[in-house]
Amino acid sequence: MKRIEATKGVIGTLVVDPDGVPIRSTLDQSMTLQYAGQLRQLVVLARSAVRDIDPQNDLSALRVRSKSNEIIVVTENNYLVIGIQKLPEPDVSMGMETGSPLGLEYPGWLQKE
Repeated sequence: MKRIEATKGVIGTLVVDPDGVPIRSTLDQSMTLQYAGQLRQLVVLARSAVRDIDPQNDLSALRVRSKSNEIIVVTENNYLVIGIQKLPEPDVSMGMETGSPLGLEYPGWLQKE
């Protein structure tokens, strides 16, 4: 967690137990409860969709990107590890946004032309 928290632009991390209770957070209480509740619901829906497609499979990670933030949720034994990071400003000189702030590369189909 410390490595994630030390990453440039990270604005918060959370760990949520299987009952949806935040057990660790770097956010204030209000934001912690909001992110924990909303993302837990999203994970339940995403997990259901994955299992509907392939009953032998399970959700291991979920990535949500908005105009200003990127949220990555990793699931392990029904615990959620959540990282929230502010996105860098788009590189207008190249006409597209560059790499993922959390160090993951975007697939080619996600790149803006």
